[in-house]
Amino acid sequence: MDLDVRPIPKPQRHRAVFAAFANLGVGESFILITNHDPAPLRAEFDSDQYGASSWEYLERGPEWRLRVTRTAATPLPRVVADTLALAEAHDADASGAVFRLTMGNRDLDSNVIALPPHGTIGEHVGPDLDVLLHVISGSGTLATEGGEVPLSPGALVWLPRRSRRQFTAGALGLRYLSVHQRKSGLGLTPRP
Repeated sequence: MDLDVRPIPKPQRHRAVFAAFANLGVGESFILITNHDPAPLRAEFDSDQYGASSWEYLERGPEWRLRVTRTAATPLPRVVADTLALAEAHDADASGAVFRLTMGNRDLDSNVIALPPHGTIGEHVGPDLDVLLHVISGSGTLATEGGEVPLSPGALVWLPRRSRRQFTAGALGLRYLSVHQRKSGLGLTPRP
């Protein structure tokens, strides 16, 4: 099968290629025809469909032809970050997400959040989903409606949906991995 994306409007091209790929069985392929090297599309495939496709250049410009083959039924498992390396990073002023999942085709969100020494995430009501935290370095406290929970490396903390929380880093800062169901527009609710 040939998939000529040249007549497809630019904003819809990647979606069309992903849709064609989704219809392939393992070992099946299509010929992608375009007027440029689709390197950005391939990078997107490498992220979202890691290990599940192979790309073979058949012609390189002015008309580009590539054979795209499904090599696995699903994207393959892989290591996406080294939390020991993230824990050992010595940027004391780092604040916010220093790692996040980026692949578009996922059900989970995950971030490594860094707080500088004595930094805080102000009191707020969490989102309408459960969150699991794993403290990877530093120390601090989690303030809840019922008191303070000490945080130290190795602590695995469950934050029930909509629970009230505030984080304060200790003298060495705080870094933790958060994992939760993916939800668009995840936001914090300020204290009433």
